[in-house]
Amino acid sequence: MRTTVDIPDALFRRTKAIAAVRGVTLKQIIIDAVEREISPAKPAPAGKQRNRLPLIHLEPGRVLDLTDFDFDDLLA
Repeated sequence: MRTTVDIPDALFRRTKAIAAVRGVTLKQIIIDAVEREISPAKPAPAGKQRNRLPLIHLEPGRVLDLTDFDFDDLLA
């Protein structure tokens, strides 16, 4: 189905740039965005929710020394 939607110029330019970088059409970017917006969220089973932790990638042979790091600063 065809429709007309008014999109702010700046948003249109950003969306078109993202489509170009991904090598897809502007139409596909918009379809994907609408599908994500209206698809029902899949809740995690009770008690099974997991938080994703950040990963630190080190070059081979390097060691991350956190001996003197104050983790309490992260909670402040």
